[in-house]
Amino acid sequence: MTDFTRTRALFDLPAGVVYLDGNSLGPLPKGVAERVSRTVRDEWGAMLIRGWNDADWIGLPERVGDRIARLVGAPKGTVMAGDSTSVNLFKVLTAALSVAGTRRVVLSDSGNFPNDLYVAQEAVRALGMGYELKIAAPEAIERTIDETVAVLMLTEVDYRTGRLHDMKSLTEKAHKAGAIAVWDLCHSAGALPIDLDGADADFAIGCGYKYLNGGPGAPAFIYCKPEWAKRAAPALGGWMGHAEPFAFDLQYRPGDGITRMRVGTPPILSMAALDAALDVWDGVDMKAVRARSIELSECFIREVEARCSRLELASPRDPSRRGSQVSFRFKHGYETMQALIAAGVIGDFRAPDIMRFGFTPLYLGMDDVLTAVDRLEDVMKRRLWEEPAYAVRAKVT
Repeated sequence: MTDFTRTRALFDLPAGVVYLDGNSLGPLPKGVAERVSRTVRDEWGAMLIRGWNDADWIGLPERVGDRIARLVGAPKGTVMAGDSTSVNLFKVLTAALSVAGTRRVVLSDSGNFPNDLYVAQEAVRALGMGYELKIAAPEAIERTIDETVAVLMLTEVDYRTGRLHDMKSLTEKAHKAGAIAVWDLCHSAGALPIDLDGADADFAIGCGYKYLNGGPGAPAFIYCKPEWAKRAAPALGGWMGHAEPFAFDLQYRPGDGITRMRVGTPPILSMAALDAALDVWDGVDMKAVRARSIELSECFIREVEARCSRLELASPRDPSRRGSQVSFRFKHGYETMQALIAAGVIGDFRAPDIMRFGFTPLYLGMDDVLTAVDRLEDVMKRRLWEEPAYAVRAKVT
């Protein structure tokens, strides 16, 4: 049984703040600062370049990848940590197209995170050869998968509303149509049980800084199904993905397995931070996390709808159809969120009118949820969104 009192004690949380934005950036686990300090002082400082061997920096992407693999239902040796989510998506998308045969359509949905669509747009443009990106409504995806589709590219949990795609059934539908399935797990890894192996997913990517709590700009991760590990050819190669990086061949020869999905030198300091952050997941049952997050989010929805009638639920009402976040619509959502943050409850805003709240049981309890609703109710009753100070738009919302 997962002890959430124990996991909460592993985080460095500011006093008086209810943090409901772990779906955007996880808070600081207490062990991270000491681990990064030790890496800087005892490894970089004392070992200098010898740290690549003596501290095994070179093996950190694989070790961190294996730790993430447990959280996403992937076999050992199929997940690699490193690079950004955007770079990893470019790699897996072009790798998927390299094994998809003569088909030329990449299918995604209009609810996908725009960055994923940007990467796909530029990838098909760069590849040429008649590749195109086709975008359908989320609810139309299943019936849009046909024999023209080369790659199905979806984000499991919608970043705005938390709507949850059925990975297993959509992957099965893609395979029956002869397509490759690529999944973005940014808003689901660490939030709900994932079974990449059981779902027979082909490729997946995700970030390390949301529910995995690896810190701002933490390394992302990448998954490659073993079936494709000796055949897939991403359109971005680098020396760390070479079969023999230190042979310094002039011709690129991809490494075996997930190694071929590496590109550049791993960022050791941020990788060490992510590795330490993953310690909080030791002994945690993802089914227990999911059950608890549903309890918290259901309470939040019930209380907000009873006390804040101006807000309209934007997330699916059925908890089995949403991830670990709840979104409400309000015309003055940005200003309201700024007022709420000033009151000590941190969520975030997504244009044009979405107020987002993330529920992460590792450090949130029912008391936090009720406190958040109390403060939100006060903001709404006092119409604090009308205060001019809260209308000033920051660069990051």
